[in-house]
Amino acid sequence: MKILTPATSANLGPGFDCLGLALKFFNEVRVEKSPFFSISIKGEGSESLYLKKQNIFVKIFNEIYERLNGKRDNFRFIFQNNIPLSRGLGSSSAVIVAAIAAAFHMSGFRPEKESILNEALLYENHPDNIAPATLGGFVCSVVEKNRVHSIKRDIDEDLRGVIVVPNVSMSTEKSRNVLPKNLSFDDGVFNLTHASFLTACFLEKRYELLRLASRDKLHEFKRMQTLPELFEVQKFALQNGALMSTLSGSGSSFFNLAYKDGAEFLAKKMRDKFRDFRTMCLEFDNEGLEIC
Repeated sequence: MKILTPATSANLGPGFDCLGLALKFFNEVRVEKSPFFSISIKGEGSESLYLKKQNIFVKIFNEIYERLNGKRDNFRFIFQNNIPLSRGLGSSSAVIVAAIAAAFHMSGFRPEKESILNEALLYENHPDNIAPATLGGFVCSVVEKNRVHSIKRDIDEDLRGVIVVPNVSMSTEKSRNVLPKNLSFDDGVFNLTHASFLTACFLEKRYELLRLASRDKLHEFKRMQTLPELFEVQKFALQNGALMSTLSGSGSSFFNLAYKDGAEFLAKKMRDKFRDFRTMCLEFDNEGLEIC
């Protein structure tokens, strides 16, 4: 079997731990029955001995496969990792979702995507990345009693994501540790209103209001201080046609939304300005997890 899982961008400014969207930029995993265990990694992490010895995909796959079958079998795992590691583009969520789907598939089960998503919550306790990785599109999610409830909307084909990927990684755990322990009432209301408004902008296709809607007072400033160049990335993107510009997940990547007609112009400007960073102009993925 082959499984494709998209990169994702989460939070989208004020939507901390609940908003995310999927990009047409995929990790690919092939799983084959084999007389012995083997693992091959190409792309991101291909030189990492840790990923080969302590592979999270294999760990989750084996846990679920053994639970479903009462035994372990040998498999050959072939990874084509395209999603940058520790850059806020959902690499860990892509691994989790793909491992769960693969284990069910190789066990002869074909669960609904909602079931895969709820299983993923056991390994990733907030849904902002795992939901769009599974469902595709723009997704707003809430968790209640260990169950994810999501509303998904396909993203228009005339929109593009311009992603700026710094050459510096950011640990999600460390990035969370810099966040304030307490939030003022005014800042809490600010984020609630802006997250709600941003969701409405996507659902109603009022993209011209996203610059206002995507403002945040909870996490971006503190996280961006660890890599000050990101303030210039955001400012420059908005000056050159971005409809919104937000830290992708916990960073270090930046997500910029643009209309299709202006996306390549924006991408070129970002490449010329930030030569040490990688800039990608990507379509959006409305399908999510795909098993071939």
